[in-house]
This record gives sequence, C-alpha cells and structure tokens, in this order.
Amino acid sequence: MRRLLDGEKLTFEGRYYTTDRAKLYSPPIGSVPIWMAAGGPKSASLAAREAQGIVTSVKDPAETFARVIEPARSAAEEVGRPEPQILATRWSILAQDEDEAWEALLAWRGLRAPGRLEAVDPMDLRIRADELPREEVLGRYSIVADADQIVETYRPLIDRVHADVVTLQMTSLDQEDTIRMLGDEVLPRLRAM
Repeated sequence: MRRLLDGEKLTFEGRYYTTDRAKLYSPPIGSVPIWMAAGGPKSASLAAREAQGIVTSVKDPAETFARVIEPARSAAEEVGRPEPQILATRWSILAQDEDEAWEALLAWRGLRAPGRLEAVDPMDLRIRADELPREEVLGRYSIVADADQIVETYRPLIDRVHADVVTLQMTSLDQEDTIRMLGDEVLPRLRAM
C-alpha cells in the first residue's frame, strides 16, 4: 500500500495479494499515513514496524497499554522508527439503566456474538447474541448515563493509553440528542485534556 500511495507502478507477488503493474492514477496530493488495527503484542509490533499509526479498541486501559502500546513502542525502537500514533476507541451505551441499554443496543448486539468473524448474515449474529445472558452482552460495553460519565469513561484513553486520537463508539435511543450533547459538553472537555 505504501508503494502504491507513493505513486509507484507496482508488480507484486505476495502470499495473499498479487498485482500486475497496479498504479493509482489519481494519487493523493500529500503523504497518506497507514494505520493498522492491533489488539495484542504481535499485531502491535507489526503495526509499529510497518505503519504510521495503530487503531485499538479499549475495554481495559491497563491491559491495552501492556498488550498494545508497550509492545508497539518497543518494536518501533528496535527498528529505529518513531513511535506510531495511537487511535483508541471504546464502545459505550448512553442509557439510564440496563433495560434502556439493552434496547439501545438492538442494532449492535451481534457485534460481540460468538462466531462473528465467520458469520455471513447479520441476523444470525443477532440471534446468537440474544441467546447469551443479557448481562454478558451488556458487560462488553461501558454504560454511561450523562456527559460526566462519558468523560470519565473516555479519559483513560488519553491519560493511561496515551492516545493521539480518541473515537467515541456510542449508541443510545436518541442519537441526535446524544450527538448534540457530545459536541456541546463532552468533546470540549476531552480536547482540553
């Protein structure tokens, strides 16, 4: 990808991909950073060696720091590269109680279902998720009730994970109101950090 983005006409025979004189005829105007997803030490080390940034989903900030950030920093140092930038995200539900959270999670329930990587039909994932104990599904998300709790839920991505970019993956029953609150009350406070 780097070679294509840099304007090269590329013939490449790899294990997974092959190209024959591939070229981007409308290349980007400037440099485009490549970011890789990482959830553990092997993928974090690879990302630090090959990419400019890492995308990681955080449930436990201390675990993410130990399993993703530290291995990435070590791998970058070993090969003489700068530390990769970090994009950290966290999945959350804006709700006043578990019943509201369960209702708000309707469209997302299948995202954490067993077999999600092999499934083809999203409805199958939803059915699998609905067969799980409700508390097990909800336990995979941070449930927050207001702007203060949202800030406290995402603060560790800045303070402990040291993310350069923080993304909020949030669902609620009233998405428009949630977006307004995030823009008015949450994002200014997170940016100040």
